[in-house]
Amino acid sequence: MVGGGQLARMTHEAGIPLGIRFKLLSDTPQDSAAQVVSDVVIGDYRDLETLRAFARGCDVITFDHEHVPTEHLRALEADGIPVRPGPDALVHAQDKGVMRAKLDEIGAPSPRHRIVSDPDDVAAFADEAGGFPVILKTVRGGYDGKGVWFVRTPQDAEAPFKAGVPVLAEEKVDFVRELAANIVRSPHGQAVAYPVVESRQVDGVCDTVIAPAPDLSEELAGEAQALALRIAQELGVTGHLAVELFETTDGRILVNELAMRPHNSGHWTQDGAVTSQFANHVRAVLDLPLGDPRPRAKWTVMANVLGGDYPDMYAAYLHCMAHDPQLKIHMYGKDVKHGRKVGHVNTYGDDLDDVLERARHAADYLRGTVTQ
Repeated sequence: MVGGGQLARMTHEAGIPLGIRFKLLSDTPQDSAAQVVSDVVIGDYRDLETLRAFARGCDVITFDHEHVPTEHLRALEADGIPVRPGPDALVHAQDKGVMRAKLDEIGAPSPRHRIVSDPDDVAAFADEAGGFPVILKTVRGGYDGKGVWFVRTPQDAEAPFKAGVPVLAEEKVDFVRELAANIVRSPHGQAVAYPVVESRQVDGVCDTVIAPAPDLSEELAGEAQALALRIAQELGVTGHLAVELFETTDGRILVNELAMRPHNSGHWTQDGAVTSQFANHVRAVLDLPLGDPRPRAKWTVMANVLGGDYPDMYAAYLHCMAHDPQLKIHMYGKDVKHGRKVGHVNTYGDDLDDVLERARHAADYLRGTVTQ
């Protein structure tokens, strides 16, 4: 697995019961997955020869991020190394301009958009899309709100162009909430779909995920799952695909982003589904039969734990575990820094209000924003 973050850490954990030997290419020995994987190579994923040396002897290569240069992945494939997802699929998660063009080609519903060249072009796009505000995104490299600008005037549009990479303009969608459809697809075409979830964001970062999305009609949920499965097939995705969606005020769904790896909106599956997203990703990249994606409980809630001013996790554990013996805590081994994702909690049960309150209390206590 290329990338040493928490997604690699949790994917490794899912492979242990299957006896999967896991090799990791990590930036540093302190990275989340590097702390727990026995076979770790420290190196730069942007260097082709490092990648080639790392891949030697591996049955398959997969990722916990989308940042490996596309041309390097093609070189690995040319060397005979199975890369899953392959570069022809992964480029749609690496480059938002390529993604939008492909989604247009296959008729997937999307916000109005186009590549823009300068602030004057942004103003022209705003006229086409119904006026300001509009959303600007660098086509590569953004995540968790980074590389994204909410632009109200042409003067606000100058910053995105300073990076020297293409900029995608999108209409500001009038939406009720954000949803996510998570599916997993294997090389021989088997695919499974998890329940569609509601994803709540705070300052551009995922805060809470509710599975399944409350008050979502069966028709719209089925439409979202079918759309995710069709995108995976059309793009040739192998492994986990997260399709982030807007549910609009007029009852439609629009594709916001794609991620071709385990995803924050699927963390609830660790404790809330028969087979987690991580276990199914492992199965898919190894072309094993996929596991059951159905939920174990009526409701499951995932709440991210962000770093705060409370680094003493042992004391926090004493409180949280005593307060809620059913609580599932997943910490990533990261140094606590303000606003950094350092873990998540999962709660489940039959009463949504209760499940939400338990998740929120635990996440806030682990962060230090509540003390009782």
